[in-house]
Amino acid sequence: MPRPEPGARVPGRGGDGAARAGLRYRRPVPTALGRVVSIDVAVTDLESSADLLLAWSAEARGRYVCAVNVHMTMEAHDSADFRQVVAGSALAVPDGAPIVWALRLLGHRRATRVFGPDLMEALLHRAALRGVPVGLYGGTDGSLATFTAAAARRWPGLRVAVAIAPPFRPLGPEEDAEVVARIAASGARLLFVGLGCPKQERWMAEHAPRLPCLMVGVGQAFDLLAGVTRRPPEWMHRAGLGWLHRLAHEPRRLWRRYLWNNPRFVALLALQWARGALSRGSGAAPG
Repeated sequence: MPRPEPGARVPGRGGDGAARAGLRYRRPVPTALGRVVSIDVAVTDLESSADLLLAWSAEARGRYVCAVNVHMTMEAHDSADFRQVVAGSALAVPDGAPIVWALRLLGHRRATRVFGPDLMEALLHRAALRGVPVGLYGGTDGSLATFTAAAARRWPGLRVAVAIAPPFRPLGPEEDAEVVARIAASGARLLFVGLGCPKQERWMAEHAPRLPCLMVGVGQAFDLLAGVTRRPPEWMHRAGLGWLHRLAHEPRRLWRRYLWNNPRFVALLALQWARGALSRGSGAAPG
């Protein structure tokens, strides 16, 4: 299905499913998209997104959701193949503060942040209240056990129908078929996928036609919500400096990514803004 033009309304995104599921939104559902470099991102908020995704989960259809940050944006800019993966998502939410700032700079003043771990918390809370079975895919056996125990204490009604920690290698066809069968048989309607970007997005895109559930890419949220990995201080989170906190804790793994991606993101966003300003000044329609 072709994606709407940036800034266009998104008629029917989840609306029919919400009606069938008997759910009511506390706030308007996402109705607009904003282009950030090469990704169309929903202009939305946390509560609307969580309500919408819970409604979609009731439909038992293979869909997936991307949480967009600078890393994902630059991966999509560098790879046409990955750009199509993100474009195929049912919803791409602004996970990183720089993405929200970019949306606002480009004219979407009402954009707010939908931080992946916060979205996962909101969905787990709703799933526990509504009896929606959830699944976990990613991490290690130990991290999933820690997360499941922590989630059971925090959300007593939560049903974790399946938890799979895949090996750190590509699965063979038979192994992959077994994973698909386990998830499908579990009855999970919300599957949280924590493999890291871009691996988790590629996995969700590949498996969406084969799984009757909504998948949400959550990166390291299992460890964050279980307390295994420390969250950045709140002031760093608000200031969009979570990447600096992660870099301080994993410098060897992350320094190349941030040194390569962050300056290019700023440069590309500045170029996009300048082109838009020129288009507006000349009266031409923005590209």
